[in-house]
Amino acid sequence: MYRQVFIFVAFLWSGLSAQAQEIKWEQVAPGIWKGMVGKPENYNLLTASGAQPATEGLKRIGEADFPLLKQEIVAKLNDGKTYLRFPLNKKEQLYGFGLNFQTVHQRGKILELHVDHYGGKDNGRTHAPTPFYVSSDGYGVFINSARYLKVYAGSAVRRDSKDAPEAKDRNTDKTWSSRPYSDAVEILVPAEGVEFYVFAGPKPLDAISRYNLFNGGGPLPPRWGLGFTQRVKTLYTAAEVEKEAQAFADKGFPLDYIGLEPGWQSKAYPCTFEWDNSRYPDPAGFVKHMLSKGIRLNLWTNPYVSPLASIYKDLKPYTADHTVWLGAVPDLTLPEARTILFGQLKKAQVDIGVSGYKFDEVDGYDHYLWPDVTSFPSGKSAEQMRQTYGLLIQRYSAELFHQRNQRTYGLVRASNGGGTAMPYVIYNDYYNHEDFITALINSSFSGVLWTPEARASKTGEEWLRRMQSVVFSPMAMINAWSSGTKPWSYPEVEQQVKDMALLRMQMMPYWYSEFAKYHFQGIPPFRAMNLEEGFLSEVKKELKSTNLEDNPYVEAVSKEVKDQYMAGEYLLVAPMFAGKSSRTVILPRGKWFDFYTGKFAGDGEVITVTPGLDRIPVYVKDGGIIPMGPALMQAPKPTDKINLEIRYYGSKPGKYLLYDDDGESFNYEKGDFSFREINITKGSNGVLKTSVSKAEKGKPNTLDKITFKAMTSHE
Repeated sequence: MYRQVFIFVAFLWSGLSAQAQEIKWEQVAPGIWKGMVGKPENYNLLTASGAQPATEGLKRIGEADFPLLKQEIVAKLNDGKTYLRFPLNKKEQLYGFGLNFQTVHQRGKILELHVDHYGGKDNGRTHAPTPFYVSSDGYGVFINSARYLKVYAGSAVRRDSKDAPEAKDRNTDKTWSSRPYSDAVEILVPAEGVEFYVFAGPKPLDAISRYNLFNGGGPLPPRWGLGFTQRVKTLYTAAEVEKEAQAFADKGFPLDYIGLEPGWQSKAYPCTFEWDNSRYPDPAGFVKHMLSKGIRLNLWTNPYVSPLASIYKDLKPYTADHTVWLGAVPDLTLPEARTILFGQLKKAQVDIGVSGYKFDEVDGYDHYLWPDVTSFPSGKSAEQMRQTYGLLIQRYSAELFHQRNQRTYGLVRASNGGGTAMPYVIYNDYYNHEDFITALINSSFSGVLWTPEARASKTGEEWLRRMQSVVFSPMAMINAWSSGTKPWSYPEVEQQVKDMALLRMQMMPYWYSEFAKYHFQGIPPFRAMNLEEGFLSEVKKELKSTNLEDNPYVEAVSKEVKDQYMAGEYLLVAPMFAGKSSRTVILPRGKWFDFYTGKFAGDGEVITVTPGLDRIPVYVKDGGIIPMGPALMQAPKPTDKINLEIRYYGSKPGKYLLYDDDGESFNYEKGDFSFREINITKGSNGVLKTSVSKAEKGKPNTLDKITFKAMTSHE
């Protein structure tokens, strides 16, 4: 009898434990709500990253209503795990869930969000498996967990779904589908509670901007970080690095910083974090000499400590019980470990003038990194450390430079939710050009930056096409650690590559202003077409009202667009790939003009272009304003003043916010910056009426002579 009662109570308790749990809601910022269920873990993505909301930017976006029905958001606890469910409308599309390389549309996907070196499949295992998604309906959801999350992004059908599809007979019904309609995003969190956030729009870009600002806003790189960088071969010596820099100067190619690969260290894989005396006998003198030439240095490393390192003995008690390449793995959640490791970086590199780092191998593969059975002295699980190690290495290395009031801009192989503000760009060992562009597009949904770096190519055509993409990306980088490639390594396209490199430098005022908007407004500087107003939803509405739903333009924009993107406020970039002489470009609603000539290109239509080898297709919105500087060999210094040519396209009234500060320090955090408003209108006689607001007294002003140029249009 007692046994039967016990079994019944146990059964009843197990049933209750799987029932819906109360979600505790709290509005934490304008248009942002936190939901809590169960007992969330103390260690999560936001605690690892140290992200602090950019409150002023969030206030400027303003309030918005909660974008979903709260009663349709469901949480359950069962088997020591948390189940979350968010509703989906039939016509919603989903974007995000991390740095994907082959797909932009994520509805219907099943993913395990797991930090890893990219494995060729968009299955959730990637360099930045950010648990944030945004809906075409104009809202976003972020799961603040440092666990491996299983996501069913509209792929499963519940028995009691209010929108359950009709069961069909496969034998006789041709409309039968093996993947019937699903009305929910369901997420499994392997913990007994979690906190999550809902971001209002009303547009998808608004939700993304709120997410980015909630995580501190995007990084504002130093001006030199937006110039050109060359990573030299692994075992280069100080003399060879100097020779490389001189070759750039002699050939008239811009160069702001050089990346030194593993050979700068006395031992690597695992690392000593100490200079190799045979290749770099006088590190301080070498760094000083390069800085005198205007060349900064960025150092490759990974965090795994060689038994031969001078810090190994002191650091060992604060490391994991498993190794990576026989190197000790510091527990970066412990202050003692951070003091030793980053103290070494400070003393031996940052204090002598090194400007940044490339942090490698903080992602995967499983056979490289520590296994999930690893123990860390802090008690954090191996899983949690895997999900946050990229965040930790970015956070505490960036602090080294912040303490010096010196901005940095570097490279990293892993990031995650909460890492938006980190001054690092993700890269990897994969090398498919088309997929690089898809990753650049997807970075805009994930609060990270991605570089489509150039390394080497089979032909001059491929080299030029890759370099054209590099110019219109967050980091203009040649990564020649293995190939030794130079910009001029393909003589048949050397001049075209140089022209593109100089164009990058001319566009510095535009790029710098767009990164400032990423920092202060949360708007990604490189972003998906799906986030461009007039690209899809509004065009569909207009065509629907006129019974033109079969218009081929609607079909084009409804498809997954993963080979063109927006660069800053006004530019649409459509990369060319080797072996292709023409391509189609989908222009959003409104007039668009050729970036190079100002010629009218189209209005809300699909065009086919044959740009020739020399140019990457780029288009400017009607009323677009592009501030252009001189074709310098290096980014301007804080004391430099440059001439500015302001280019204007089309005929609509145009407005642009041009950002200015000293370009190197964090003084902008104290208000030492300015946004100068540019306004242009075109009269009926074609004459421009122009204005530029004055630089505020006492604020930085790096501009000298300002001129305006109307780019000729032929409609």
